[in-house]
Amino acid sequence: MSESPSILIIGAGFAGLGLALELRRAGIESFTILEKADDLGGVWRENTYPGAACDVPSPLYSWSFAPKSDWPRRFSQQRDIHSYMRGVAERYRLPEKIRFGTEVTDAEFDERRGVWQVRTGDGTVLTADVLVSAVGQLSRPALPNIPGLDTFAGESFHSAEWNHDVDLTGKRVACIGTGASAIQYIPEIQPVVGHLTLFQRSAAWVLPKWDTVYSPLHHALFKYFPPSRLAERFLIWSTFEFLALALTDVPVIKYPVIALADRHRAKQVPDETLRRKLTPDYAAGCKRGLFSNDYFPALAQPNVTVETTAITEVTPRGIRTADGVEHEADVIIFGTGFKGTEFLAPMNIYGSGGRKLSDEWSPEGARAYLGISVPGFPNLFLMYGPNTNVGAGSIIYMLESQARYIRQAVRHLGSDGRPLSARPEVEQSWDDWLQHRLKNTPWNFCSSWYRNASGRITNNWPGATVLFRWKTRRFAPSDYESPASPPA
Repeated sequence: MSESPSILIIGAGFAGLGLALELRRAGIESFTILEKADDLGGVWRENTYPGAACDVPSPLYSWSFAPKSDWPRRFSQQRDIHSYMRGVAERYRLPEKIRFGTEVTDAEFDERRGVWQVRTGDGTVLTADVLVSAVGQLSRPALPNIPGLDTFAGESFHSAEWNHDVDLTGKRVACIGTGASAIQYIPEIQPVVGHLTLFQRSAAWVLPKWDTVYSPLHHALFKYFPPSRLAERFLIWSTFEFLALALTDVPVIKYPVIALADRHRAKQVPDETLRRKLTPDYAAGCKRGLFSNDYFPALAQPNVTVETTAITEVTPRGIRTADGVEHEADVIIFGTGFKGTEFLAPMNIYGSGGRKLSDEWSPEGARAYLGISVPGFPNLFLMYGPNTNVGAGSIIYMLESQARYIRQAVRHLGSDGRPLSARPEVEQSWDDWLQHRLKNTPWNFCSSWYRNASGRITNNWPGATVLFRWKTRRFAPSDYESPASPPA
């Protein structure tokens, strides 16, 4: 291997761009980003539904080394976040390192040569010393398994694939799902539709959204007096770290948070019947907590019905529920989330001995040392891998920790030359520690996208983000091993 290993990064979202920025800032230029779309941005390119925004304030949901002093508001919208990503990428000349329209289908580790062979959708085979998956956890929309989905005569689409050609004005719209996307687009479309029926399987825990529009004075202060910007970022980070402790280490913290959510609901939903429907019946924190000031008021409008009876089928005319009622609709919108537990799918990844990554992870589910390295898959590193999602906080903070760790690993590979993967016993020890911490978290007490079919929590990090940064502060070669050389 050369002093500067060749690196292929799959994905040009916050994870892939963040790693590329870390490498470039460290003077490492031997990387290429493979992006299946024609533009960078990941989920912030794809999700263009009305009201699309981040539920983490922008001063924290941004790269620490590339602050932006003129965000339009504290919780920025999709177009502003996407524009920020483009701007930073262009400032660091990253587009020249991206191969757009290049979808990876397969990757295999060549043990004789110690390199990765990566096949793309058009049949091209690329070779690299190091392979990094930065495809994210929330990139593949999930549709519910409901009989008759293909029989509906009207328009239907997932929120992550919003059909802007469909005019919702005056239409009967059925919305399935009450997650982070739904609470954003429902208040946006409610005023224009004829009638909106929200099919709710479980109510959401909703907290007030402490949003604000930044004024020119804010922008000037953040630009010319950086400590003010840093103070806001630190305050936001500290608040989320506090909430993270409520989920793991100091559960007593959750009680004032629950009280705040209950008060918010009671204040915004005066109708007792509707309020009962919108009151969660599961432990706070078990599903993703949401922030909104206009979701509850939208559901209280005369042209909205909240339906809690289970769906049995989709018919040509609408949706039938378990009580036999057919709810007629012109349009169905699925706010049903993503295939978050299917890491790296649909790519086929083969490591030492030809073992397939999806087989290694079956049936228990995805696991990796630090969420970054899998035993038996040399020089494969994961960004936003298993158990690196945050229950509270900014994923970009987590991604920066991972990028720094991988950059150290690349430096070591450049000087040592031998392919490396996590030692099985090190990964097992890591997983034992992880599962012990996950055992008493609220995520075990209900069904959510955090858990896979076997019940294993594969997505979330059990603790504050600063703990993960501490765990990944230093790449230790002793935690890794080189594959045995194949016979001549």
